[in-house]
Order: sequence, then C-alpha cells, then structure tokens
Amino acid sequence: MKKEKLDYFKQLLSTRLENLLNQAGDTVSGMTKPKENFPDPTDRASMESDRNFMLRIRDREHKLIKKIKKALARMEEGSFGVCEKCGEDISNKRLMARPVTTQCIDCKTKEEATERALGL
Repeated sequence: MKKEKLDYFKQLLSTRLENLLNQAGDTVSGMTKPKENFPDPTDRASMESDRNFMLRIRDREHKLIKKIKKALARMEEGSFGVCEKCGEDISNKRLMARPVTTQCIDCKTKEEATERALGL
C-alpha cells in the first residue's frame, strides 16, 4: 500500500479511536452519578432501559476500539490492507467502507455464507 493511503487510514483510525475513548470516559462519569429515585415505576423503567441501551452501545464501541488498535498494530508491522485468509490485497473501496477489516470481500463473503449454512 502506498504511504499516502497508509497515512490516510492511520489518521482516520487514530481520530476514530480518540473519539471513542472520549465517549467512553463520558459514559463512565455519567454512570457514577448518584441514582435518581423515581416515584413512578414507568419513569424508572424508562431510565433503566435507556441505561441498558447505552451500555450495549458502549460494549459495541469497546469491541470497535480493540479492532482499531489491532488495525493500527497491523500498520506498524506492515500487514495492513492484506487479507489474513488468502494473502491478497484488500481493495481500497473495502478499506474505505470498513478500515478495520482483516479480510478481502471474497473471503468475507465465503465466511458469511459458511456461517449462514451452519446456522451460526
């Protein structure tokens, strides 16, 4: 991969990582506030539902943070943009859509078809 493209993806992933880490810090500080006491059970249920939804989002973001860190590590070792299954280059179009990907579109499509066939 050309240095300009690699620098672009490095900047893109680094910025995304920084944003996610900042949001995670906001969530932690928001969760440590004292719990409100709602006299209405419906209000309490709504607050709990919102909190659970936020935790699910943060869990997904935590997984994305791990993937971004791994992608940045692949950049350092020189394997970024190379499919881990077949060893071919991952297209720039695919990397633009999902910069943390580790597989080319053909290998990922085959993997997903296998998962569907096995019911995973």
